[in-house]
Amino acid sequence: MDYKAGETLYVIHRNPHTQDVANIREATVVNDPHDPLSQTIYLMDEFYPITEELAVFNSYEEAEEAYSYYFGTDRTDVGGNTMKPFMPERIYIEPKAFDYPLGKKLYDYFKELGTEIHETTSHNQIRNLPGDNHFQKYRNAKSTLVVGVRKTLKFDTSKPSAEYAIPLATGCMGHCHYCYLQTTMGSKPYIRTYVNTEEILQQADDYMLERAPEQTRFEASCTSDIVGIDHITHSLKHAIEHMAKSELGKLRFVTKFEHVDHLLDADHRGKTRFRFSVNADFVIKYFEPGTSTLDKRIEAAAKVQEAGYPLGFIVAPIYVHDGWEEGYETLFKKLSNQLPSNGRDNITFEFIQHRFTQPAKRVIEKNYPMTKLELDETKRRKKWGRYGIHKYVYEKDQEEVMKDTLYRYVDHYFPNSKIEYFT
Repeated sequence: MDYKAGETLYVIHRNPHTQDVANIREATVVNDPHDPLSQTIYLMDEFYPITEELAVFNSYEEAEEAYSYYFGTDRTDVGGNTMKPFMPERIYIEPKAFDYPLGKKLYDYFKELGTEIHETTSHNQIRNLPGDNHFQKYRNAKSTLVVGVRKTLKFDTSKPSAEYAIPLATGCMGHCHYCYLQTTMGSKPYIRTYVNTEEILQQADDYMLERAPEQTRFEASCTSDIVGIDHITHSLKHAIEHMAKSELGKLRFVTKFEHVDHLLDADHRGKTRFRFSVNADFVIKYFEPGTSTLDKRIEAAAKVQEAGYPLGFIVAPIYVHDGWEEGYETLFKKLSNQLPSNGRDNITFEFIQHRFTQPAKRVIEKNYPMTKLELDETKRRKKWGRYGIHKYVYEKDQEEVMKDTLYRYVDHYFPNSKIEYFT
C-alpha cells in the first residue's frame, strides 16, 4: 500500500474509548511524525498506522460495501425483506472435480452465468485472492467457492449432537463474529464444496454397518452452513434422500439462512432433523451479519415444519448482555407465535453458551477489529476442551442462571418439546 500525503481515505472505525457502533469515516494520509518513512492516517484527532489490519478503502463506495458485509446492513433486496441467496463472485475448481457429475454440472452452471472461474491444484491451496489489505482479502475469500474432491473420508466425531460429522462442505458465507470456524478455517475462510458425494455417502453407510443395530446420526453442518450453498449444489438434498432410504441412518444440520424452498419436497421420511440457529435480537444484530433475520428464519422453520421434517432450534451462542433475559424471552414468544400449532411435540432445543479460546480471540479481533463481542478472560472461567486447548465460558453461577432461565422459557412456551443438552 502506497498512499500520498494529503490523500483522502475511508475507514471503518469505532472509537476505542466507547462502545459506539462503527461508522465509515473520512481520514487523511499523513507522514508519521515519529517515523517520516512510515505513513499514518489522521482520524478523529488521533494517528493510526496504515497496516493490513486497518479497514481502509480508497472510496466511500468500497467502504460501504464492506460495512454491509461486516455489520449486516445488506440483508435485504430492494423490494422487500428477503435476503438474496448466496452467489459466489469467483470459482476455483480442481481438475479431479471434472471426474464427477456434480463437478461438471457446477462448472457448466457458473460458466453459463459468466462467473469468474479459475483452476487450482487443490482446494487447500487457493492463492492470490484479490484485496489490498487483510480486511478486503477476508471479505473476498468469503465470496469465493472452491469446487473440489474430499480426499479424507474418515469422519470426525460430532458429540453431543451426533455420532459423526458428514463432510459435504467446508466454510460459510456468513460473518458471525463469534464462530469457531474463525480458528478452524484459519487462513482459508473460502467456501469449499465436495463433488464426490457418492463416496462420502458410501462412507456413511459403512459407519452405519459398524454400529448396527444401533442407529447412527450424522451432523452435516459442523464445518459449514450447508443450507447456504445447497440451492447451488443440492448435495444436502441428495444426502437427505439417501438417509431416508437407510435403515439405521439419521441426518441433522442447522442453518441461519432462509433459503429452504428446494428442500421442502425432498423425500426425507422423517429421518432428517432440520434445525435453525436462533438468538436474541441483540446477538443477531451485532454479531451475525451476512445471515437471514430472525423473522425470516422462523418463517423458513414454519415451512420446514409444514413439510413434515422433525424440527429443532439451536440457541447459540447464549450471550449475556444488557436485558438478555427479556431478549431471550422475546425470542421464544416469536417462535411460539409464528410456528404452526401442529407438530410441536417433536420440536427439540439445544443450548450452547458463548465460549472462546485465546487463539480464537486473536483471529476474531483481526477479522472483525470493530466487534462489540465481549472477550475478557477475567470475566470467565476456564474449561478444558478437545485437543488440550482450554476455552473461556461463563462463571458457574452465571451459567446456572442462564440455564434455569432458558429452561423456564421452554417449559412455558413449548411444554411438550425436548431439550437435548445445555453446554
